[in-house]
Amino acid sequence: MTSVHAEPVNGELPHEPEKATLEGRNKIIGNWLFLGGEAVLFGTLFATFLALRNQNNEGPTANELFSLPLTGVATFILLLSSLTSVFAVQAMHKHNVKSLRIWLMVTVGLGLAFLGIEIYEFYEYVVHKNFGMTTSAFSSAFFTLVGFHGAHVAFGVVWISVLIGQLFKKGLTVVTAPKIYVSAIYWHFIDVVWVFIFSVVYLLGKVG
Repeated sequence: MTSVHAEPVNGELPHEPEKATLEGRNKIIGNWLFLGGEAVLFGTLFATFLALRNQNNEGPTANELFSLPLTGVATFILLLSSLTSVFAVQAMHKHNVKSLRIWLMVTVGLGLAFLGIEIYEFYEYVVHKNFGMTTSAFSSAFFTLVGFHGAHVAFGVVWISVLIGQLFKKGLTVVTAPKIYVSAIYWHFIDVVWVFIFSVVYLLGKVG
């Protein structure tokens, strides 16, 4: 009989502890359904941005605003954090709690670095380039899309930080493992969304 919410026999964790219980598997399925809804929401924001990207209202254009080197660094940092998230899951499957905590902390650190760059970017736009939320339809669409993604990154940073605390307190169990696994899937999702933002918003803005 499948355990719904219990430790494995003899206290030994399976190779994939996140799938050891029915509750854990349900969390994974529920997370995928949640991300499906998020994908639709982001798709709507992308469509809105593309429809409004040329409506500048005499404000600065994308080509005048965007700095690809800075955004490229942010992209590299976020993609690197996706890799460290993979390492965290691999450490979990090896039941190496110390490495798991380290890789999760590195992921959080990289997420904070990304957010720092994004906050600096927004500050430069608003304070030095007179480009705010209400400057134009283009600016509203830009800040909504990029800011919404940034909020997701911030949520992920807080979420993973809480999980690190749970690992220190409770260790790796069939209860904590699914939480770590779904947080990794979520983190990969926001990384993929950023790749689309970098391509559609920044690259297209510079060349289009």
